Amino acid sequence: MSAKVKICGLTTPEAVEAAAAADALGFVFVGASPRAVTPAAAAPLIARARARRPGVLPVGVFQDADDALLEAAVAAGIGAIQLHGQEGPARLAEVRARFGLPVWKAAGVRSAADIRALARDFAHADALLLDARAPEGAAIAGGHGLAFDWRILAGARPAIPWILAGGLAPETVAEAIRVTGATFVDVSSGVEEAPGVKSLAKIAAFLREAGRG
Repeated sequence: MSAKVKICGLTTPEAVEAAAAADALGFVFVGASPRAVTPAAAAPLIARARARRPGVLPVGVFQDADDALLEAAVAAGIGAIQLHGQEGPARLAEVRARFGLPVWKAAGVRSAADIRALARDFAHADALLLDARAPEGAAIAGGHGLAFDWRILAGARPAIPWILAGGLAPETVAEAIRVTGATFVDVSSGVEEAPGVKSLAKIAAFLREAGRG
């Protein structure tokens, strides 16, 4: 069983090359993240990714960003916008209307009720990214390497497209796909040697275990 893959938090040409077989590449425009990039830094990475694999989807990851940052990232070449902060349904609709790109809503979940509420409130999102809740007081919403209990998805799978995230790694992704029925998975810290430092070998192993290698 295979799933689409997003490798998130890419910051170097080498990591982009290693992730070339993925379906989506994530670029984090959140200053507090160890994986943060600026639009100026992301632009050549996105261009490199598209030259390597024209069909790849570059995704910009944002946390309560203003329009100026979104605009700069769109100009840098992102093809989808992932909102990973406290943005509500109105902000999601506003972003989609302004930029004309697919908009994903990411949120931390802990229970089936969390998933149902997210699916209800963001029924008009292009996709939902289901992550584990961040630790109390964390400056960033994602990338903590934490997993939620995958069993809560039984009977609570959203009707709209959804992506499984949170604590995935080469050693766990095949089981995660089997247990949850996920057709799209997202990884960041699970393919790193240290926070923000991607392991090319782990990227290759994750893609292989997810059926994309």
